[in-house]
Amino acid sequence: MGFGSSSIETTSSSSSWKLWNSMREFVEKSGRAAVVDGGLATELERHGADLNDPLWSAKCLLSSPHLIRQVHIDYLEAGADIISTASYQATIQGFQAKGFSREEGENLLRKSVEIALEARDNYYNRCAECSSNDTEGGRILKHRPIIVAASVGSYGAYLADGSEYSGDYGDAITLETLKEFHRRRVQVLAEAGADLIAFETIPNKLEAQAYAELLEEEDINIPTWFSFNSKDGVNVVSGDSILECASIAESSKKVVAVGINCTPPRFIHGLILSIKKVSTKPIVIYPNSGESYDAKRKEWVQNTGVSDEDFVSYVNRWCEVGASLVGGCCRTTPNTIKAIYRTLSSISAPALPP
Repeated sequence: MGFGSSSIETTSSSSSWKLWNSMREFVEKSGRAAVVDGGLATELERHGADLNDPLWSAKCLLSSPHLIRQVHIDYLEAGADIISTASYQATIQGFQAKGFSREEGENLLRKSVEIALEARDNYYNRCAECSSNDTEGGRILKHRPIIVAASVGSYGAYLADGSEYSGDYGDAITLETLKEFHRRRVQVLAEAGADLIAFETIPNKLEAQAYAELLEEEDINIPTWFSFNSKDGVNVVSGDSILECASIAESSKKVVAVGINCTPPRFIHGLILSIKKVSTKPIVIYPNSGESYDAKRKEWVQNTGVSDEDFVSYVNRWCEVGASLVGGCCRTTPNTIKAIYRTLSSISAPALPP
């Protein structure tokens, strides 16, 4: 069964979807480019969460799971077809550093998926109760296939030192180091009931290779996507070639889509064209707001990004050149995603290579 199958399960127990062509079917049957959700941490903070912690948004798995659930629902009501779990910075090692046992850390990873599945169920209930066709009070209440993506952040995200934005892990970090760091986390998330694993903000070729080998070694049986980040529109943030990085994703049968996230919108057009040179897989695009991040102060620099209107103005061009899934990353909000949804609703699904 593919993502877009008409018989897709719309309950919290996910279907066992085939890897082959699943993302392609999901996009084609949606009739338009699919909508990815937006920034999680930004919204958690708006709801009152304090994320000044090495666990970042994953801190709310401990302190405020109800806020995570609400943010997921907010994005679904803004039109998102794909919601990402609050596990980007959730690692077993990170939880152990906070005094939790390995088992407790694994359970918190599972909890991130459970919260997203609950949000999807709650959303479907609201859709069933809605008297209008699609909208109510500005909310998008449309029963449709919804993907829960288990988010996996990079090793640099765990370090919480900004190295996810540089890709510089030092000579001591090898391919094997990265595989062992991610191994159990990926196993747990793959078995937790998510529909897809999203490997996000991949900053270098080494970590992409580690993910690809890990997927094969553990025979991970749910679809995945690889999403890289760039600060120059040519290479990933480490300086590695986007062509080489995307080629790793293209060569893995476990990867159903490849793309870019947490990158300024102005760079996306050229990066899509670069990815298309080496990949025939659907392209997923979810940039940040364009604001600059100060890694030392651990905060975003105000007034350096683009407005929702300017952000959305790029969407047509991204889809024209090949984007199949579009959303937002850091500092984007449900308002951003609702604007993307409205824009994409007027655009036919992009033609995908055979």
